[in-house]
Amino acid sequence: MLDVPALLAVLVLGTLYVRAAHGRGWPRGRTTAFLAGLATIVVVTCSPLAGYDTTYFWVRAVQTVTLLMITPLLLALGAPIRLLLDTVPAPWLRRHGRGPVARALTFPPVVTLTLVVPVLVLYLTPLYDVVLRSSLADGLVRLALVLAGFTYFWTRLGLDPTPRRDPHLVSVWIAFTEVIFDGALGLVLWLGPLLAPAHYAAAHPGHGPDPRTDQIIGAGVLWIGGDVAGLPFVVALFVRWARDDERRAKQVDVQLDEAPAAGLWWENDPALAERFRNRG
Repeated sequence: MLDVPALLAVLVLGTLYVRAAHGRGWPRGRTTAFLAGLATIVVVTCSPLAGYDTTYFWVRAVQTVTLLMITPLLLALGAPIRLLLDTVPAPWLRRHGRGPVARALTFPPVVTLTLVVPVLVLYLTPLYDVVLRSSLADGLVRLALVLAGFTYFWTRLGLDPTPRRDPHLVSVWIAFTEVIFDGALGLVLWLGPLLAPAHYAAAHPGHGPDPRTDQIIGAGVLWIGGDVAGLPFVVALFVRWARDDERRAKQVDVQLDEAPAAGLWWENDPALAERFRNRG
C-alpha cells in the first residue's frame, strides 16, 4: 500500500526542515521529534497496516488516534514555526501572528473544539461512509486530523511562538475535556449501531473479528488509545509547570536578595510579600 501524496508531503517537509535546521545549532532532539512525527504518517498511510484501513474498523481507529494525537505532538515538539521564523523573513506572519484574529482562534475553548470536533464529525455523521469510498475525502480528513492536533499541541506546549499565553491549568482542563469526549465517543461506538455495515460486510476477508467485535475493538482504541497517547503530553505539561514555578521562585529570590535592607517596597507586591514571610 503506497499513498503517493502522503509520501511526497513527508519527503518535502522532511527535506525542508532538515535543510533549515542544518548549520544553525538547532537542537537535535527537535529534529528527531519532527522526523519521527513524519515517520508516523508513513506508517499509517504506506505500511501494510494501511492496506486494511477500509477492511477493519479498528485499523481506521488506530490511524485516527495516530494522526490526531501522536503525529501532531511529535511535529510540535520539533518547533517548526520557530524554525520557520528563524529561517525565512516573514513580516506578515510576525505582524499578524499575535493579532486579535490569531488570539481568538487560539482561545482555549476554540482549541478544545478544534481537537474534539473532527473526530465526532468523522464517526457520528455520514462523512465516515464517504471517507471509506473516496480516496480524496480520506486524504482531506487525514490532513484535517493532523492540523487539528498540531493546533492543539502547538498552543499548549509553547515551544513555538503563540498568540497567547494561558495558565498551565487551562491546558490541564483542556486535556481533561478531551478525555471525557474520548470516553463518550467510545461508549457510543461500543453500544451503538454499526457504522457502514454494508461496506464492512462486503469488505470482510472471511477471517479476523466480525463487524460487531471489530467496532468494539475500534471503540476501545479511540477511547483508551487516545487517552494513553495523550499521557506523554500531560506528563510534559506538569513537568514544564513545575519548572516554570521553580524559575519564578528563583527570580523572586534574586529580587529579594537585591532589595535594599531598609526598604519595604516588597510589601506592595503580593508574591514578594508572601515569599518574604515564608523565608522569615
